[in-house]
Amino acid sequence: MTSTLANVMGLPEAGAYTDPQRNGLTAQDLLDGLIEHLLYSLGRRVQKADRHDLYMALSFAVRDRLMGRYLAGTEAIDAHPRRIVAYLSAEFLIGPQLGNNLLMLGIQQEAAEALRPFGINDIEEILDVEEEPGLGNGGLGRLAACFLESLASLEIPATGYGIRYEFGIFDQLIRDGRQVEITDKWLKGGWPWEIVQPGKSCVVGFGGRTESHRDQNGAYRVRWIPAELAIGVPHDVPVLGYRVNTCNRLRLWRADATESFDFQTFNSGDFYGAVEQKVGSETLSKVLYPNDGTDAGRRLRLMQQHFFVSCSLQDMIRSLDARGIPALEFPEHWAIQLNDTHPSIAVAELMRLLLDDKHLEWDAAWAITTACLSYTNHTLLPEALEKWGLDLFGSLLPRHLELIFEINRRFLQQVRLKYPGNDAVLRRLSIIDESGDKAVRMAHLATVGSHHVNGVAALHSALVKQDLFPEFAALWPEKFTNVTNGVTPRRWVALAHPSLHALLCETIGPDWPVWPQSLRRLEELEHDGAFLERWAQCKRTAKQRLAGYIQRELGLAVDPDSLFDVQVKRIHEYKRQHLNALQVIAQYLRIKNGLADGMAPRTVIFGGKAAPGYAMAKLIIRFINGIADVVNADPDMDGRLRVIFLADYNVKLGERVYPAADLSEQISTAGLEASGTGNMKFMMNGALTIGTLDGANVEIREQVGDDNFFLFGRTTEGIAELKAQGYRPWEWIGGDPLLAEVFALIERGHFSQGDTDRFRPLTDQLRGTDPFAVLADFGDYLRAQAAIDAGWADRPRWHRMALRNTARSGFFSSDRAIGEYARRIWDVTPFPLTIGG
Repeated sequence: MTSTLANVMGLPEAGAYTDPQRNGLTAQDLLDGLIEHLLYSLGRRVQKADRHDLYMALSFAVRDRLMGRYLAGTEAIDAHPRRIVAYLSAEFLIGPQLGNNLLMLGIQQEAAEALRPFGINDIEEILDVEEEPGLGNGGLGRLAACFLESLASLEIPATGYGIRYEFGIFDQLIRDGRQVEITDKWLKGGWPWEIVQPGKSCVVGFGGRTESHRDQNGAYRVRWIPAELAIGVPHDVPVLGYRVNTCNRLRLWRADATESFDFQTFNSGDFYGAVEQKVGSETLSKVLYPNDGTDAGRRLRLMQQHFFVSCSLQDMIRSLDARGIPALEFPEHWAIQLNDTHPSIAVAELMRLLLDDKHLEWDAAWAITTACLSYTNHTLLPEALEKWGLDLFGSLLPRHLELIFEINRRFLQQVRLKYPGNDAVLRRLSIIDESGDKAVRMAHLATVGSHHVNGVAALHSALVKQDLFPEFAALWPEKFTNVTNGVTPRRWVALAHPSLHALLCETIGPDWPVWPQSLRRLEELEHDGAFLERWAQCKRTAKQRLAGYIQRELGLAVDPDSLFDVQVKRIHEYKRQHLNALQVIAQYLRIKNGLADGMAPRTVIFGGKAAPGYAMAKLIIRFINGIADVVNADPDMDGRLRVIFLADYNVKLGERVYPAADLSEQISTAGLEASGTGNMKFMMNGALTIGTLDGANVEIREQVGDDNFFLFGRTTEGIAELKAQGYRPWEWIGGDPLLAEVFALIERGHFSQGDTDRFRPLTDQLRGTDPFAVLADFGDYLRAQAAIDAGWADRPRWHRMALRNTARSGFFSSDRAIGEYARRIWDVTPFPLTIGG
């Protein structure tokens, strides 16, 4: 057999994946690959290549180097089967890929050199061409991306499974202070990081009916006859670890129709009808998070969730079939993590596949399901714990509803044994919500069908057991655990903050991104004046970069020597951006009233998107921009206060913002933020935190010490006590002259061009019910802000505090989090890969 034929047949000889033409890492190797792809992948003459052409060609050349490692890894796993992690998530906010992959391979300088013959003297010109992949929205999707990177960096075989959305959630524009949503056409210029695998497509059903019968052995069987079918076409994105050979994959499913074009309908003159099935099926992967404020939107969301979960589980089973491994051994080969409730239909779908397709008996199928699945809860907010009405669920997934009923029946029998005669407990634990319109409670389904349920911060996990699922925790105490979230220091420091990365490499060694706990050694330099000066210069360089962006995009000059006070995250009332906005008005009034002595000059930076249907969140954005318009136009504020709202906040912009922040605003109502990950990114980059005892703030404060964290606000217990006593927020306004003056200014239309009604829904809610205790925490928030002013005045001490934050941030690496999942939940171990000829 010839070498070439052997490769085609999947039998590569040793070293076949280390072809220097595709895997060489020198600048010349990259230049050769870049030119080859310009000519033969893009059909461009070298002399005519523009920046987009160079971005695409360089990306293809880098992808070649990833694929050699990926293929070698799949061959090694085939030869030495082991348990693989399957991470199921509705979103993966992976961010731009070119710069990250250059960092992973260690060839940033080589790539820059390869571009110089094309007149590119700054590689940022090419990196800036890349569109933000519209595959995620907020912290949930960014956590999934960090986890995939850490899995690869720790050399743990894994596949991420999700949806290849044609359009992201939306691009955000600010017009007259309002959020305007426009289509996120992130794929319009092509995306070089995916490889389509049509031969690995899966068929997914919806609707229809079920039929039961007895097989030849007399066993009861059910056959689902769907009314609609869609095809899931996989698109694979390589995920390389940091300076290792392990290259995992993110497999994203695109929806396609089983029959794209009906010639007979077309020829009859019904031109739309001829492609109706194609349009309907492909809607499944059109957009991230369709608005669920309508019946059609809710239907599409449920269809999306079933679509990607079914494709993913079929893919796992098919991988075993291809190797002749029986379904009974499924748990030995796959550990499946459900990232929040979106993929929790996996409990019913895996049972369906095992019962109806593999013809296993119930007990065997249930044992496999519960041995494979584990569930991460990300929220205590009721609206985020998905429920699907029985009518909708049954119309789309009739077989799954039958299975859920049976799962629930058997489960409630267990509950009755522990709580005999206690119907109240049965109602609270039942997968089916019997109150009002009956519904399937997806968090309950995930909890019943998983072997572990974890929260994402110590406080959050305690509240999951104490408040959210107390009866489940009493029934299965061993099932509940905590894994505090983490973020990758590679993207968020080594890539995003190159000057700090260089200083860290020089000071504590070039391997610090692999061993983030080594950052603790920075504490030895807390009183080294020369080092602290270099540290401060790194921060100033990052602030100058962000200031340049603000000048270009908004036409506003900001002072890099002012305190950069930053709150960037999804806009939601519980995250309390409006609390921050109120304190900005208070600062504005202090300056106008001649009471600014001791105030630090500040640039207050906001950023984040509001859900299209969330009216109050969108009003908060308009409120912030109304304040910014007034403050930034007032000469009295020059050199003292600036307010910035960064539109269309995403990973790409975050790489500018996190390194530049001096102060991180983590001010959510205590008990409502599950963890937060932005707080960790700020901390790694040396920002100090002002925050409540909420989410991972608790653990950040424990790590850095009370003196290096600006704490304010009521605790979870304090919030509960406040409400139990009958919270009357209007009394807080009456009892605080400064707060009363803030409200008077808003209600006179000072920040709305004289329109006294514009922000009335916000002020009326705060005065009337204030559901997130904004006014109750306002006074203590101002006290903490005054402490920040005093801290900023002693700049050497501030730098020592900032250094302590970075030094203690190693705990919040996603490597630590993945290590805990691997040991305590998934039972997987690293599988180092050696590639050689």
